[in-house]
Amino acid sequence: MRHAARGAGGMLDRYFDVTRRGSTLLREVVAGITTFGAVAYIMAVNPAILSMAGLDHHDMIMTTIAASVCGTLLMALMANLPIALAPAMSSNIIFAQVVVMHMGISPAVAFAMVFLGGVVFVLLALTSWRQKIVSGFPDPVICGIRCAIGAFIVRIGLTTGGLVVPSHDGFAFGLLAQPAVELALGGLALAMVLSYMRVPAAMLLSIVVITIAGLFVHGADGRLLTRLPAHVSDWPHYPYHMLFTFDFHGFVANILVLFPVALYFFLSDFFDATGTMMAVTQRATQGRDGTPLPLGRAAFCADGAASVIGATLGTSTVSAYLESLVGVEAGGRTGLCAVVVAALFAVSSFFWPLITAIPPVATAPVLIVVGLGMLSTLASPQTLALEELMSPLLMVVITLMTGNFMLALACGLLLHTILVIGRRRWRQLTPMLVGLDIVFVVFLLLESRMQA
Repeated sequence: MRHAARGAGGMLDRYFDVTRRGSTLLREVVAGITTFGAVAYIMAVNPAILSMAGLDHHDMIMTTIAASVCGTLLMALMANLPIALAPAMSSNIIFAQVVVMHMGISPAVAFAMVFLGGVVFVLLALTSWRQKIVSGFPDPVICGIRCAIGAFIVRIGLTTGGLVVPSHDGFAFGLLAQPAVELALGGLALAMVLSYMRVPAAMLLSIVVITIAGLFVHGADGRLLTRLPAHVSDWPHYPYHMLFTFDFHGFVANILVLFPVALYFFLSDFFDATGTMMAVTQRATQGRDGTPLPLGRAAFCADGAASVIGATLGTSTVSAYLESLVGVEAGGRTGLCAVVVAALFAVSSFFWPLITAIPPVATAPVLIVVGLGMLSTLASPQTLALEELMSPLLMVVITLMTGNFMLALACGLLLHTILVIGRRRWRQLTPMLVGLDIVFVVFLLLESRMQA
């Protein structure tokens, strides 16, 4: 038995390059559990959003889990990266509220849009164009992507944890007299201390401790923050009628109306996923020399294929999740971490009522700690020159103020181009940079039209 276990462990180590990347099997498992603890909320949130489009709530829970399992496994086995994939939060809102509810388009037509976008993703990855587009990002913008995503994570953590609340001036600090806010602050202190002390599974421990504490703390609505479900488990029942629910005829018939929305879908998902994967691989260094994990064609193909499969299963665009950084901070460096995430998603199809009991206040402190760690890039000794920090700083400010990472990326890239022209550094004005500028100008025009 021991020899068999060692043999299996050795096979996993060789297949995923665990040792070569400076990790261990146990660390990958812990990191996978930690990542899952941070992304499990999607099993509750995504069905709630898509049910607004008239789709059955229980059906959406099962399709969300199935799409997350398939997408995460693709990334693990094809690209060997510790990245979890699940239905993207921005796309599901556009899918349900804009396309279906406001425009009156059927979900079948919307699924066809998501499917076609995923096919384009795959084609770009196969022809290496997606990688060329990524390599066309200048260093200040790459720095800005990482810092802006860090700011976005901090913003999510602050708002979901109740530490920051909307006010007539924009945002205000939460009321310290509320026990929920006190718990969030205590959880933030706990997560920071555990991380500083390099306690194994620090992020996961903080999530567990805060979730248990939530059983005794009431929120602003008077209800307990952690509410145990009526049933611990529920037998999974996949809605096979959701498979291949595409209406391509309806998409073609309404192409003039739907094309701007389809292009918006494509641009938003393309750069959101690309920025997320860049941030995760830059953070997840490997080996003694600390080089970032490789982000190549396989990762882009896996991301595109995940969207194709997600639409086929009956859910909105499947994409890489920012919360994967939580697992990276816990030591995840290989696809084995993602395999653990996928396995836990599969198991949760039986225990999803219990998993969704994790309150937002439990994951919020972890997100804040991870986001602050990404923002520290601006203060590192290897940081950019002062004039090159303008674009990253603008991206951070716009992200914090608006919560719109895509808008921040567009403004940061365009500002960088303006500075290049102003300083007459013509060699830096590459065709790829000009092409990206044109794409983002189109995106901003579409963004303004979507908000009109």
